[in-house]
Amino acid sequence: MGTFPIVAFQSDWGNGAIKAAFIAWMVAQLIKFSTEAIKAKRFDFTYFVSTGGMPSAHSASVCGLATKIGIQNGFTSSIFALALWFALIVMFDAQSVRRAAGEQAAILNQIVEEVMTEHHISQTKLKELLGHTRVEVFAGMSVGIIVGLLA
Repeated sequence: MGTFPIVAFQSDWGNGAIKAAFIAWMVAQLIKFSTEAIKAKRFDFTYFVSTGGMPSAHSASVCGLATKIGIQNGFTSSIFALALWFALIVMFDAQSVRRAAGEQAAILNQIVEEVMTEHHISQTKLKELLGHTRVEVFAGMSVGIIVGLLA
């Protein structure tokens, strides 16, 4: 009974759609990590697990999943329609709702800095890099589709 989760994960890992989603996420995060390491001329491992940035790992993952499901079950199947709709919602959310939350965090952080010069308040900053631009979402989508086709 203690090994059930491991057995379940191993059996799921044989599922090509899960594998494509995970590999697409890894590729997108590696691209993001490498790009930031080159820019900063140092390794910052937080970028490997961070949200936001180029390319969108969320978009890559759901598009890898949808592409592989389409290949396995047909692009006219109900399960592909579900995966496609799920991918579209995730990508829309990444470039709209989460992006807006990041912009609001940037404004709140600016307000906090200005108020701190006159009053003592918490110095905890909000995370600003939450969402994605349309270009970052498109790049993530492209990574996911390519991985889904190759996985």
